[in-house]
Amino acid sequence: MPEHTVDRAALRADCGQCFGLCCVALPFARSADFAIDKDAGKPCPNLRTDHRCGIHTQLRERGFTGCTVYDCFGAGQQVSQVTFGGQDWRTGPPERARQVFDVFPVVRQLRELLWYLTEALTLPAARPVHADLRGALADTERLTDGAPEELAALDVAAHRQRVNALLLRTSELVRSGARGRKKNRRHADLMGARLRGADLAGADLRGAYLIAADLTGADLRGADLIGADLRDADLTDADLTGAFFLTQPQLTAARGSAGTRLPGSVGRPVHWTVVP
Repeated sequence: MPEHTVDRAALRADCGQCFGLCCVALPFARSADFAIDKDAGKPCPNLRTDHRCGIHTQLRERGFTGCTVYDCFGAGQQVSQVTFGGQDWRTGPPERARQVFDVFPVVRQLRELLWYLTEALTLPAARPVHADLRGALADTERLTDGAPEELAALDVAAHRQRVNALLLRTSELVRSGARGRKKNRRHADLMGARLRGADLAGADLRGAYLIAADLTGADLRGADLIGADLRDADLTDADLTGAFFLTQPQLTAARGSAGTRLPGSVGRPVHWTVVP
């Protein structure tokens, strides 16, 4: 199969090309992450008519931390500018607005899969499945570019399951070189766990609950972090070099420091910087 790749830069949110879809299509409940309740399809009261957030620079202070850690992987601009050809949901008929809001979560899942598949193709150890990964990447990109009716009818869960089988195989291949330290912590309940300085190199942490865990100075080199819940986890001085399937939203939800070592696929969150 010929080489097929996706530019990772295109899998990052470009809010300037989006009609504020995450602020309308998605629901949220009053909690530590959100100051209010909001139903799906109802605009957030902080959303302005120009599709910008009226409190963007004060989200954390105003109780909307959940907004600061959300990333659509570029689904917002994809749905706004490609799927619906630049048609603003505010100006069209109610039926179109509902269709936009139904399609957005589907495209968001597909774009997240594109992120994982694109990363998997950068991992030399996964070379035995690169051809299959390229095929899955092409299929997922084709689905993402589908018409609104096709996206609304898509069984995205079934597609995720097929892709996940490849990502699991990728994980096994990559972690097999972790000097025999292939720890299985998949879906483990590690909420609030004291893991300071823990040796988790090459660990399978897929879907692990690491909420508020103390991972200060932990060795997470080469760990599989797909779906791991890192909300409020302390990654101060932790080493995540070579960790894979880690997304920016996961990292942004955690705490860290200038000494936290990160893989090149993600950037250091702004709120990790301590201002004297």
